[in-house]
Amino acid sequence: MKAEIITIGDEILIGQIIDTNSQWIGKELNKIGVSVYQISSIQDEEQHILKALQEAQSRADIVIITGGLGPTKDDITKKTLAKYFNDTEIIEHPEVIAHVKGIFARLNRPFKPIQKTQAQIPSKATVLHNAFGTAPGMWFYENNTVFVSLPGVPYEMKGLITNKVLPKIQEQFKLPFIIHKTIMTYGEGESNIAEKIEAFENNLPPHIKLAYLPSYGRVRLRLSGKSNHKEKLEKELDAEVAKVYQLIPEIITGLDDEASLEKRIGTLLKEKNQTICTAESVTGGKIAANLVAVAGSSAYYKGSIIAYNAETKINLLKVNKETIKEHTVISKAVALEMAKGAKEKLNTNFAVSVTGNAGPTADKNTTNLGVVFIAIVSDNKEVVEKFDFGQPREKVINRTVSKALEMLQREIL
Repeated sequence: MKAEIITIGDEILIGQIIDTNSQWIGKELNKIGVSVYQISSIQDEEQHILKALQEAQSRADIVIITGGLGPTKDDITKKTLAKYFNDTEIIEHPEVIAHVKGIFARLNRPFKPIQKTQAQIPSKATVLHNAFGTAPGMWFYENNTVFVSLPGVPYEMKGLITNKVLPKIQEQFKLPFIIHKTIMTYGEGESNIAEKIEAFENNLPPHIKLAYLPSYGRVRLRLSGKSNHKEKLEKELDAEVAKVYQLIPEIITGLDDEASLEKRIGTLLKEKNQTICTAESVTGGKIAANLVAVAGSSAYYKGSIIAYNAETKINLLKVNKETIKEHTVISKAVALEMAKGAKEKLNTNFAVSVTGNAGPTADKNTTNLGVVFIAIVSDNKEVVEKFDFGQPREKVINRTVSKALEMLQREIL
C-alpha cells in the first residue's frame, strides 16, 4: 500500500515554517503498514495543486493533503479538490456549523458569516469531524485512490489522523505488517560500520532492508521488514539483529530510542546509585539538555554550570587564574580543573567538562578552530582528551556533545 503526502502553503516553501506534519504522518502511516513513497510541498495555486493531485494519483493508493482549509480567500484547497473531482454540488453541513459556533462561544468570540464556509463541503467528500478546530477533514475515494484533505494546524491534523483517518484506512484496506528494529551505535563512522557488516548486508532476505542513519558521533542501523505474517517477521528481524550484535558488539548500546546513549547512561547511574554533573563552555548547556531530556533524570543528574567565559570559570568552578594564563582557557589543564570544580561544588560521583573553540572566528587564544578538550572526573579517576572537530560551528558543538556522552558511558562502565 503506497501513500503520498502533499503539503500546501507558501509559508513552507519560503522557510517561514518547518513542515513537521509530513514527518509525523509518515511515521503514523508506517505503523499500520502503509509505505510513504513521496512527500511534496507546493504553492497555494490552483493549477499547481491540480497537477500535484494528478501525479500523486498515478503513483499512490492514498494521498494525504494538509493545508489550505481556512475560511479566507487564500485557502483554496477545498474548491480545487471540488474542481479536480468535477464536483459542482456543495453541501452545507449543519453539524459543522454547530461545532464551530460552540468553539467561538467557548472563546467568547462572535460567530461571523465567513465561518459558515467551513461547513460547505463538496458532495463527493465524506466529512471527518475535527474535534480540535473549525475546518473538518475530507475523505474522497475516486478511481481506487483515497484522497484525504486535512487542516495544516499540527494538533488538528494529528487528532484527525489518529481518530478518523488511520481507523478508516485500516477498515478499508488489507495492510501488511511493517516492522523496524533500530540498532544504536556510537563512536564509529558510517563507512567503517558498513565495511564491517558488508557480508551481512549482502545476505539479507529481499523483504528486509538495512538503512544507515548517521548523526554527529552516532549511527543508527535500521532493519525494516514487510510481511503479511507478523510473528514470523518479528522472529526474522530478531535473528538479523543478533547477527549484527555478533559483528560489532563493542559499539552497540542497544535498540531503538529506548537505548539512546542518554538513557543508557541514566540506567547505569541508577544501577550504581551514582550521580553526575556537567560544566560546559563550548556547548553552552547542550550536554545538560540531552541528559535531562530523559524522564527521571533528576535521580542521578544534579545540575550544570555553564561557564562561557574565563571569569565564570574562575569564580564558579575555581579554575586557577595562573592555569588559564599559562595554558589558555582551551586546554587540557583548564578542562580538568573545570570538571574538578563542578564535582566538588555539586558533590557528585562523576563530572563532565568541555571547553573549546567552535568558531567561526578565533578568540584571544591561539587554539585552532574546532579544537575541544573533554574531561571526565570520577571518585577515583581523571580522564582528559583532545579532539579536533573541524568546522562548521554546529558540527563542533554536536560532535562535542556526542563524544562527551560516549566518554562518560565508557568511564561509568
